Amino acid sequence: MKFLKTKIEFPDIKDATQEGLIAVGGDLSTDRLLFAYKRGIFPWFEDDNSILWWSPDPRFVLYPDELKVSKSMRQFLRNCDLTVTVNKAFPEVIEACAKIKRNGQTGTWITKNMTQAYIELYEMGFAKSIEVWQNDELVGGFYGLDLGNDVFCGESMFSKVSNASKAAFITFVQNTDYKLIDCQIHTHHLESLGARNISRAKFLEYL
Repeated sequence: MKFLKTKIEFPDIKDATQEGLIAVGGDLSTDRLLFAYKRGIFPWFEDDNSILWWSPDPRFVLYPDELKVSKSMRQFLRNCDLTVTVNKAFPEVIEACAKIKRNGQTGTWITKNMTQAYIELYEMGFAKSIEVWQNDELVGGFYGLDLGNDVFCGESMFSKVSNASKAAFITFVQNTDYKLIDCQIHTHHLESLGARNISRAKFLEYL
């Protein structure tokens, strides 16, 4: 297992564990984060642990043309009073993602340092947020990285009212020019929307 220090580097992807763990330590500087994401590596760890870097195989992704929207969800989108925007409240979205309670999790991997790093990436033009509003209140959304290629790397989402995060994701995918949405690891929520596993090697070809 590679323990990172100040030098921005990662071991060969092939050295990752079966679960996809590739390195430990380092920092969350914008330079290191961009270096990592461009190589299919992302940080994911609990707030009281060392920084863990992952590159799972297989990779969970969504091809926009494979998006699945149920009949009931289509009806909901037609009749709901939700408004979806892009890059109107990035700091608020990442803060909400950090605070939202999730089943099976006692902490959050979106630490204060990570929040600040992603806000800096947003200010540099490498990150974006999708927001969902109801009566001028932020009730859902998600954020991720745009590396300037054909891949959007989704990071985290939140929902304070029913179907808000789904509304954000579906609207985003239906109006995107990306060839691939990186969802990183499997969730039933995203699988229901059409996401599926591909090999790490195939994913890296898109990067």
